[in-house]
Amino acid sequence: MTALEPKPPVDEGLRSPAPPDTDTGSHPALDVPPPVETRPSTSAIDPVVFGVTAAFAVAFIVWGVVSTESLSSASGNALTWIIDHLGWMFTIASSAFVVFVVWLALSRYGKIPLGRDDEEPEFRTISWIAMMFSAGMGIGLMFYGVSEPVAHFDVAPPGTGEAGDQKTALATTMFHWGLHPWAIYAVLGLAVAYGVYRKGRLQLVSSAFEAILGRRAHGPIGKAIDILAIFATLFGSAASLGLGALQIRSGLQIVAGIGEVGNAVLIAIIAGLTAAFIVSAVSGVARGIQWLSNINMVLALTLASFVFVVGPTVFILDMLPSTLGAYGGDLAEMAGRVPSDTGTASDGTDAAGWLSSWTIFYWAWWLSWTPFVGLFIARISRGRTIRQFVAGVLLVPTGVSLVWFAIFGGTAIHLQEMGRDIAGAAGLEDQLFSVLDAYPMATLTSVLVMVLVAIFFVSGADAASIVMGTLSERGASEPRRGTVIFWGTATGAVAAVMLLVGGSDALTGLQNITIAASVPFVVVMIGLCFALVKDLRTDPIVVRGTYAVQAVEQAVVTGVTEHGDDFVIEVKATAPGEGLGDYIANGPSTAPASSVQAAPGSTGVAGAPPQPKGRQEG
Repeated sequence: MTALEPKPPVDEGLRSPAPPDTDTGSHPALDVPPPVETRPSTSAIDPVVFGVTAAFAVAFIVWGVVSTESLSSASGNALTWIIDHLGWMFTIASSAFVVFVVWLALSRYGKIPLGRDDEEPEFRTISWIAMMFSAGMGIGLMFYGVSEPVAHFDVAPPGTGEAGDQKTALATTMFHWGLHPWAIYAVLGLAVAYGVYRKGRLQLVSSAFEAILGRRAHGPIGKAIDILAIFATLFGSAASLGLGALQIRSGLQIVAGIGEVGNAVLIAIIAGLTAAFIVSAVSGVARGIQWLSNINMVLALTLASFVFVVGPTVFILDMLPSTLGAYGGDLAEMAGRVPSDTGTASDGTDAAGWLSSWTIFYWAWWLSWTPFVGLFIARISRGRTIRQFVAGVLLVPTGVSLVWFAIFGGTAIHLQEMGRDIAGAAGLEDQLFSVLDAYPMATLTSVLVMVLVAIFFVSGADAASIVMGTLSERGASEPRRGTVIFWGTATGAVAAVMLLVGGSDALTGLQNITIAASVPFVVVMIGLCFALVKDLRTDPIVVRGTYAVQAVEQAVVTGVTEHGDDFVIEVKATAPGEGLGDYIANGPSTAPASSVQAAPGSTGVAGAPPQPKGRQEG
């Protein structure tokens, strides 16, 4: 049984038969498995979705190979226009998603399960967290774990004063890696998981829009949504592959002592990583992604523990509470930065330039990762409630990121203050190796970093290729190998083009194209919020809650009015149009008062033993 195939209910005897409903064949207050046999076939490629996205990917690769300069110019111009005109949209939307998922978790919707009412989680919590974290941002933590805190320590962000502030450096880093990215992932993950496991829908981004689009979710509008999801996934995973290739190249130069190497080595690294994640992807979730994720979590913990012990341990421990406090205290201010701000960074960079290199790039990168990370998290989250899902997806990775940046970023900042120029390393991808070089066993730990980067990328990119295959095959749980291999190969080729577009500053090419590719998906994500809320308002648990509150409230009022303390509440049939459903639909004038009967000497609800008269108090 695959992760996305509906599981049989644990105990059908727990669900009473329901009166027929004209649309679903059951009462909306009951959790009845959807008629999955009526789903359309998911075994064939969608010619429109796959055809359009495949053609675009091939055209992009050809453009990058034939005319790299024109593609570089076009991406740079697109970036300038997006920052000037749409930077506000990224800023507002990213913070709104945080508020939205927190509200969902704390509201009455938080107890709704992503599955049947009595279903248990499919994966153990530790494996769930490991897979979620590896797919979500593992490779980014390796690339930016040292470089970003040091960058903000060396050049203070706009409006934060002079450079050299430890708290500001780490709080700004946490702003980019904490609640915001995981809230973005959670929105799509919740919408898809709820639709698949609770409603019996296909595992498609477009299917999550059924609540507001109806049948049109499977027509041209739905196909356009899935096409945008594949575009975002393709460029987001390609950007990650590019970052991994840059860091592995840097490690090879340092460990092997081969000096500066050119693009040929980058292309070879990309080819090797691409082959590795294709092999992992076609092996399936259980044998591939889960196995790699668990291994990588152990290796990452080993590396972090080593740096914590041999590094400035007390300094790192001091950084944990101070970073958390600064992050919480400055969160609103950091979330309010927009490109039109007049402030400048401590090196004179204007707000728009700084934001495009950091905050807006991150929001765009997270948005581009959202289709595959969100769908992947949905795939592994069956059986968890919305509250458990949000708590796990939002808080656990944020906590791990805090510890990770305190260890690696704190160590780098400490070395910088001690006179070792970490910020002056050849490139961002070199800085982690510069930190490790200051401590024992530098060669061994540098090799471990390269292994971690490779496996982190493989465990994330194979999830991306599976998701693109799923979207291409009408929501297939296990897309065919040929489709997965195509998207894996396309991801590697697009990554190579994105690096070439950046020229000597390859990271710029990755950033520019990632931001441009993610813009349309912002609109999709906003629509998902409305669709999810509309779905949740009619969930059986919510409907039962409405029935329960109205039934008990009206029965108690009637009982106390007519019988004082001496009454019981019982459930019995009424004539059509005279029961609770009619009351909820039409108001108090139809309250089912006949459900309350006098019971001298007792008080309570039917089925509960009468309480002694002396224990009653009004």
